[in-house]
Amino acid sequence: MEILFTFIPKENQQQRLISEFPQVNFRFLYKDKEHLPFADVIVTYGEDLTAADIAAAKKVQWIMVASAGIEKLPHQAIAERGITVSNVKGIHKIPMAESALAHLLALKRSLPTIYENQRNEEWNRRTRSSEMHGTTALILGPGAIGSEIGRLLQAFGVTTIGCNRSGALADNMDEMVSFEAILEKLPQADYIISILPSTQETKYLLKEAHFQAMKKTAIFMNLGRGDLVSNEVLLNALRNEEVAFAVLDVFEQEPLPKGHPYWSMENVIVSPHVSSHSGKYVERALDVFIPNLKEWLAGQTVPANLVNMEKGY
Repeated sequence: MEILFTFIPKENQQQRLISEFPQVNFRFLYKDKEHLPFADVIVTYGEDLTAADIAAAKKVQWIMVASAGIEKLPHQAIAERGITVSNVKGIHKIPMAESALAHLLALKRSLPTIYENQRNEEWNRRTRSSEMHGTTALILGPGAIGSEIGRLLQAFGVTTIGCNRSGALADNMDEMVSFEAILEKLPQADYIISILPSTQETKYLLKEAHFQAMKKTAIFMNLGRGDLVSNEVLLNALRNEEVAFAVLDVFEQEPLPKGHPYWSMENVIVSPHVSSHSGKYVERALDVFIPNLKEWLAGQTVPANLVNMEKGY
């Protein structure tokens, strides 16, 4: 069996795989697709495969995406071949939850202002610091990541409202609502935090009316996918001060172009799609991949974290 990685793990991570599976021929290649025709399994971040690549990979039966998002994969080409696709859903929950909390604490405790005053050598004790305790968060997408964010927020005395397609119960949520009831809950939320994937249901889910329903003091945070809200709608909401702040880790166009208004807006934090970054990222991805590969080799058992290509998650 031949397994092609389209990214290059660290040397010790490569050796972990080689020693665990001596019967497998691993190829760790970056932007080198010459070996696609020989691969039985492809491990990818999900952004570098095209329909032509799928056509070239005539032997591939399983694609393991070392990410939660699969929206950039060539869905139709994969579906037509009946290729199994899995991801590493769940491994992002710790770094992304810590990122969410870090941004909220920084804004609530006036850290950007304090840091700027230090650079200016200005002793200024007039900050607008406030507390998270006693506030409310509306979490769009309370899955593995959203539930971990909820757990941390609850420890700070924050009431958590989860929002998903069905309104079904989720861990670490004090209350649950469906997408249809978002407008009813937005006026209660001090923080609106989205970790939603990009699907037909979530694309441009938030519209002008949603931002008009938010508190003017609210912090809007998008750590999910950039097509949750259009640039035009979000820019208008920020310019009209319908919300106090936006923390954006994802964007409709990535990288965010130079000259884009977000770069210079005082009520926007631009985070270049790094909220999930961690030195443990690939290690955790392998912790998902290795047990799945053992089962696959033993009898092509369907891997955990199986992705429904039609639903997009």
